[in-house]
Amino acid sequence: MMTYKNMCLIFGAAFVSAGVLGFIPNPIVSSDGVFRVNTVHNLVHLLTGVGILVGGLFLPGKERLTLLVFGGAYFGVAVLGFMTSSDMLLGIVHINEADRWLHVGLSLAILTAALVPEQQVEAHLA
Repeated sequence: MMTYKNMCLIFGAAFVSAGVLGFIPNPIVSSDGVFRVNTVHNLVHLLTGVGILVGGLFLPGKERLTLLVFGGAYFGVAVLGFMTSSDMLLGIVHINEADRWLHVGLSLAILTAALVPEQQVEAHLA
């Protein structure tokens, strides 16, 4: 059953995984990967993942709000990324064009998860 809590667990685990993966040399998420990251970017992913997990696991009744907050925050990050002409967001977070578009997709996915009523999610899975 897909609930807001389960969506928090999925997104939280994905962000934590991306944060950990960024510290391991690989062609996808690294300083030379498709998605260019640095230590600060990896830490942002880890903190985001932990924040979403905390909202989903330890704030009963606030799971949807957690998704809205983090989805909105990532939408802001996406907009800021497109307003940044360099490869350093706020001068400390390494990004590239792939990151910019991924942030758009993540924000839309998280916000969509928050805006679809739980009953509707359950009905589509049945």
